[in-house]
Amino acid sequence: MKYVGILICLLTLGGCQIGFKGFSIPEGMKTINVTVFENNAPLVVASLSSQFTEELKTRIRNQSSLSITPNEAHAVFSGNITGYSINPVALQDSRGTQGNSQPLSGANRLTITVSVKYVNNLDPKHSFEQSFERYKDYRPAGSPQAQETVLIKDVTAQLTEDIFNRAFAQW
Repeated sequence: MKYVGILICLLTLGGCQIGFKGFSIPEGMKTINVTVFENNAPLVVASLSSQFTEELKTRIRNQSSLSITPNEAHAVFSGNITGYSINPVALQDSRGTQGNSQPLSGANRLTITVSVKYVNNLDPKHSFEQSFERYKDYRPAGSPQAQETVLIKDVTAQLTEDIFNRAFAQW
């Protein structure tokens, strides 16, 4: 009898785990087109456009059974990068050799904003146009270029997760 109880618990937990993914590809949707997200931000990072577009494609490949196609598709993601900035969010006091105080950046914030248009050709009521913004705070250290590369990857991952969830989460 003890083993029957354990088996029921395992089956129940196993069934719940499947439901926690929280997204659902619409019935009949097999293909999606992801156009290149042009970088129209005032501050342009040369690789951001292709990096963001590829990250969104990778998320779709890894979290769905949709085929990405450059042709007509059941759904289309398009848009552009509208904002990219690095701004100080915390200042620290630095005493100069002459005793004068100069504020230095103690922490910075990298922010990326993306305007997205999602067209669901099978069920247009699920289409949307929305702006997504994410940021990451960090302490300046080491090579600024290397640090920026890692930060862009982190923020891009957050953005693509938000976009994917907005299109396919049926909560």
